[in-house]
Amino acid sequence: MNQKLKEKTIESLTAVLPITGIVILLCVTITPLPLAPLMLFLAGAALLIIGMGIFTLGVDMAMMPIGEYVGNKIAQSRYLIIIVLGCFLIGTIVTVAEPDLQVLASQTPAVPDLILILSVAMGVGAFLVVAFLRSLFGWQIKNILLICYALLFVLAFFIPKEFLAVAFDSGGVTTGPITVPFIMALGTGLSSIGKGEDNDSNSFGLLALCSIGPIISVMILGTLYSSSAGSYVPFTIPSIETTRELSATFAQKLPVYAKEVFTALLPIVLFFFVFQIFWLKINKRKIIKILVGIVYSFVGLTLFLTGVNVGFMPAGKYIGQELASLPYNWVMIPISMVIGYYIVKAEPAVQVLNKQVEEVTGGAISEHTMMRGLSIGMALSLALSIMRVFYGIPLLAFLLPGYAIALGLSFVVPPIFTSIAFDSGGVASGTMTAAFLLPLAMGACEVTGGNILTDAFGIIAMVAMAPLIIIQMIGLLYQWKTRHVISDEVMVIDEDEIIELVQEA
Repeated sequence: MNQKLKEKTIESLTAVLPITGIVILLCVTITPLPLAPLMLFLAGAALLIIGMGIFTLGVDMAMMPIGEYVGNKIAQSRYLIIIVLGCFLIGTIVTVAEPDLQVLASQTPAVPDLILILSVAMGVGAFLVVAFLRSLFGWQIKNILLICYALLFVLAFFIPKEFLAVAFDSGGVTTGPITVPFIMALGTGLSSIGKGEDNDSNSFGLLALCSIGPIISVMILGTLYSSSAGSYVPFTIPSIETTRELSATFAQKLPVYAKEVFTALLPIVLFFFVFQIFWLKINKRKIIKILVGIVYSFVGLTLFLTGVNVGFMPAGKYIGQELASLPYNWVMIPISMVIGYYIVKAEPAVQVLNKQVEEVTGGAISEHTMMRGLSIGMALSLALSIMRVFYGIPLLAFLLPGYAIALGLSFVVPPIFTSIAFDSGGVASGTMTAAFLLPLAMGACEVTGGNILTDAFGIIAMVAMAPLIIIQMIGLLYQWKTRHVISDEVMVIDEDEIIELVQEA
């Protein structure tokens, strides 16, 4: 156990050091930080490293096994209505207390927090049912995505512009560190019920579909509530002069995030024990291991969220303000690309997805390939997002052509790449995006005099869009390689043969 924890901590250290180094480099060059946000950032980075290491170990021990056990048991049921209700209940329960969703609710104008949280959670539950039915009946994910996004963009022209960015951002924040590992493992269990031969592809795509529900929910709420009833309330950077005040700042927030994480994990734990008592009946040794993993998940995610929200938010906002204030503020665009390239590696859910992809595809799509693709996608999306802030470009000007390209690619790449790509979009736009990149854009937006709700918000949606294109482009490359291998023969190959040929190549 200690060896595994050491390995996970080293992995998180490797992931967090680059973004920490970039911020420190900026501090001593073009954007000098006051000591208060710098001390908060460095202490937050330390908590982030420790927390992510502990949390990822907890995910391996508890969250993934729970999801697989529940998914396998649901797949064995003979009654469709029970399976549908189970999927809806799971999706709603897992989402309703997602920590990132609480942040989204507090920033959405006019809509009461509880109404938005319940609406978004039920949206995830409904689309988890769609994901199950897709596995059961062998529906093509590209057709489902085409219909759903066509509906989204039609709705986009009828809602207030203040809701548009928040709506698309909601699709990213609801697939956070709690939701991702559980739903992905659930997908692995449910994939065994598929009618088609595409079981590897059926293991993915749940996150992609579950990301659509929140967007539709917020858009519908946008047509029911007046956007003039609320506005974004900016946060302030705390004043810190001594190490005692620094410790007190983190100590004050630690119980807050511990409560959020406890609230998020409790429904999953209770749901699992109900399954255990009535259906699973797994042995005592496995139960103990899962309980230990839940404790690891609780401690790790609490430290992670405390470090990110308390330490990274002030630094992100201040750096955004300073970069946008420079006479040569165009430099913020390439700097944001570098930040985006490295910061995605510090997302816990990204680590979970990349590992799952490599395992399910038998190494045909490696963790390294996935990370490189996500990093490139993040870099491009950050550059476009800062351009939006500087020049006031409407969000739809990027989302419409971006999703058109992504959906078009889904008809020419193997289905497994489409499923993974759309899953990656939700995973990449996680806690680090909400806690560092969004404040970065907000800081720049305040300096340039833009509208926070229409110009700064939307960065999560941009981050979620880029991997859809990049990962599918990787799919095209793999497809070309496999065709090159068999170029001298005329034959038809299925998904499993593609993976096998790539491994051999």
